[in-house]
Parts: sequence; C-alpha cells; structure tokens
Amino acid sequence: MKKSFLIPAACGLALCAQTQAESFDTAIGTIETSMNVTLATDYIWRGQSQTDGAGAIQGGLDIAHESGLYIGTWASNVDSEDFGGSSVEVDYYVGFGNAITDDLSYDLQWATYTYPKNSDATVEELLASLSYKALTVGAKYAYDPGVGLYTYIDYGFDLPLEMVLGLHYGLTDTKDPLDGVSGDEKYADWAVTLSKTVLGLDLALMYSDTDLGSDCPYQSRSSCDSNVTFSVSRSF
Repeated sequence: MKKSFLIPAACGLALCAQTQAESFDTAIGTIETSMNVTLATDYIWRGQSQTDGAGAIQGGLDIAHESGLYIGTWASNVDSEDFGGSSVEVDYYVGFGNAITDDLSYDLQWATYTYPKNSDATVEELLASLSYKALTVGAKYAYDPGVGLYTYIDYGFDLPLEMVLGLHYGLTDTKDPLDGVSGDEKYADWAVTLSKTVLGLDLALMYSDTDLGSDCPYQSRSSCDSNVTFSVSRSF
C-alpha cells in the first residue's frame, strides 16, 4: 500500500520510488504528474509479505495541484491464495499535503485498497502524518471493514556516497482480532532500509520483521518472518 509508507512508503507504503514530477501550467494553476515502476524481490506491507515471498511488479501514477491537493493510483501483484483468488492489488487515494514551515509539513489522505475477484477484501482508510525534516510520524485508520489503527514513525539519515538509511517502526492495533490472530490485538513491525540512486534507478535493500510469530494471518506462516528485500525503482 503506497504513499509514504517507507522512506521510500508505504512506502506501501511498500517499496516505492522517489517520484520525479513534471509540471504543467494550466488555467487552474500548476499541475504536476509523475509515474513510477518498481521491481522487488518481495512485497512487504507492515512487515508481512503480500506475495508469499515471491517477487513483485509495482507501479503508480500521481497527479498533484500546486494547492497541495493530489490524487493517485498504485498497483502490485499479490499472492492469490491469501487474497481470495485475486492476484492483483489496486489502490486509489486522494489527499492534501502542504508545508507549514521550511522544515514542517503535513499530509491528509483517504485511500481505498481493492482486490479484483475478491471485493470482500476491499479496505477504506484515512491517513494523517506530520513531518519535521527527516522525521515523520503518522496514523492510518481503517474504518471499513472493521476497525484498525496503524501508527508509525519513520526517520532517514544521509550517509556517505549519497546513500540514505531509513528506519521504520509501526504498531497495528485492532479492536477485532485479525483473521488467525488470537489473544493480543496488537503487533509491531519494523524495517531498516539502505537506498541509493544509481544511473537514474532507485536501489533499496530492506530488512523487515514483525513480532507476530505463529499468529501470522496468512496461509503461509513464513509471510510474517523476517525478510530481506531488494528493489529497483524508476520514476518518470
């Protein structure tokens, strides 16, 4: 699930590319468009593999107005056995983000995550985040179906050789336990990502894990094990 989940989303996000926008002057103001495509060894969402450890092909399109209003869509393959026969996830979102000061900014978003061939898996979610320089704190509230609150914190460090180290920690809290999860209604996920741009390609190596253990909600319990994921992204 895309949009600022890692540094880079999700993302995810979601291993998402740093977008490179193209600007157009229109009668209603400046509009920016950007596209991205990613090849990854896995699709990790909140520490869990959405492809049962298999590779992923992902892509997105964003359109933003100078006011801060934006809309977008993003898609990835997923494991059909875990998503009721659907092998594709397609996300749609609309939001508003802007800078308060040179260092402080915010983002408000509504998103829907859909799975063709399995309409019962559709999720509606609200997001709010606040960023200060390289630090981002945010919350995602899934209100349909059921109730779920995801809070997270991201931080990025510049390293030598123009590399970036991204740190992520998230906490999922549900009033109704996830399918297959009993007892404790909370679980945590974390990730460390090393990224670098080479010849116009965004390269990222990520280690991720959760504390779910045997409570993994997916058919393959290994989907919630620690993962090392490599991705190559290109923005247009």
